[in-house]
Amino acid sequence: MNFAVIKTGGKQYKVAEGEVLTIEKLPGVFKEGDQIIFNEVLLVQDGEKTIVGAPLVSGTIVNARFEKQGLGKKVVVVHYKQKSRYFKKNGHRQPFMKVKIGQVSSSGL
Repeated sequence: MNFAVIKTGGKQYKVAEGEVLTIEKLPGVFKEGDQIIFNEVLLVQDGEKTIVGAPLVSGTIVNARFEKQGLGKKVVVVHYKQKSRYFKKNGHRQPFMKVKIGQVSSSGL
């Protein structure tokens, strides 16, 4: 099982070739089928050898293909203080991107 751990959007994701991943929205405008390159790779495992970066694995990139962009489910935020007539209600929908992981290419393996 080959996989890598990448960092994007302040989070870390374990990715393998062919899997579809929902990540935080990246800046820029993307069309369906555009290539996205993740170069912040923290760990690479090829089945027999594991390389852990300090903090990043140099010379390793993960290619991905942009699939879709959207908004997540609504999260309702309520602030309330009893006996003081204070009530605030807000909603928020977090933007996301779906990407399909392609090839994990590394010069160190």
